[in-house]
Amino acid sequence: MGESQRFQMGTVGALSLSVVSSVSIVICNKALISSLGFSFATTLTSWHLLVTFCSLHVALWMKLFEHKPFDRRAVMGFGILNGCSIGLLNLSLGFNSVGFYQMTKLAIIPFTVLLETLFFRKNFSRSIKFSLALLLLGVGIATVTDLQLNMLGSILSLLAIFTTCIAQIMTNTIQKRFKVSSTQLLYQSCPYQAITLFVIGPFLDGLLTEQNVFAFKYTPQVLVFIVLSCLISVSVNFSTFLVIGKTSPVTYQVLGHLKTCLVLAFGYVLLHDPFCWRNILGIFVAVVGMVLYSYYCSIESQQKANEGTVQLSQAKESEVDPLLGVENGTSLATDGLVQKVPSWSSNKDLNA
Repeated sequence: MGESQRFQMGTVGALSLSVVSSVSIVICNKALISSLGFSFATTLTSWHLLVTFCSLHVALWMKLFEHKPFDRRAVMGFGILNGCSIGLLNLSLGFNSVGFYQMTKLAIIPFTVLLETLFFRKNFSRSIKFSLALLLLGVGIATVTDLQLNMLGSILSLLAIFTTCIAQIMTNTIQKRFKVSSTQLLYQSCPYQAITLFVIGPFLDGLLTEQNVFAFKYTPQVLVFIVLSCLISVSVNFSTFLVIGKTSPVTYQVLGHLKTCLVLAFGYVLLHDPFCWRNILGIFVAVVGMVLYSYYCSIESQQKANEGTVQLSQAKESEVDPLLGVENGTSLATDGLVQKVPSWSSNKDLNA
């Protein structure tokens, strides 16, 4: 099996793991919050990250991956930013209607595309933009209901969008810049994320629920679901970093909306949640957009791989035949000048 095939298999595995684990934890947390009354989402997330760090520490002790320290300031800033983005998303949900919160989540994709275009000079083709627009339209039809605006909620939503986009772009950038795996980055950033949420979590949860997380009555059933949620979160956190590292922040957001559609479908089938023709139409349109996005990404990735192979072949031929090198526009290393060869991209990311 070639390197590109192994990469594609790894990407499919990462996407599948992310979908299965995320849908599982949503169902678990829905039972924990709706049925058992444990509505302290931010504090629960800090426990998720703490359990994830402990699990990775055990994996490191068993030598399942190699610890690779790098720029501590980058890791600390990244971890704190990630923690703040989670807290801001929870605040956005608390101070806005559900419909406006869904619009906030939808806005993350176009904002990420804008940031990557402006600051990373990443080009998104018209086909990709069309598929993303179709996806957002479908998810909007399926999930957005009432849109109640207020000043504080709008500000919190803007901050949540900004921090989430930056954090997800940093996840991809740090892995490529420092050549660290998703496991290594998650292991080093988890403590900072957990500490950030552990400090602000009880305050935010108390503000949103008017309850004290430490005064909650923890029955055996509640404890079982909390432990189950924490265990599933290990897979969720790992797959998040894995997906963003192997693909891109935009692809991860597309995957997130697929999870939303699956949760809606599972909620109707398993929990008998209310469902109407608008939900069905929205999910159908969103799935079409996702399929088109995956297709266009695959086509453009293959085209880039072919261009890279051709340019590499030309570079090798120019080394053998100097005359051919002159015809191809490359210069020879003479009189101390460095030889110029055609640049080509070895980036294995699924280019959106």
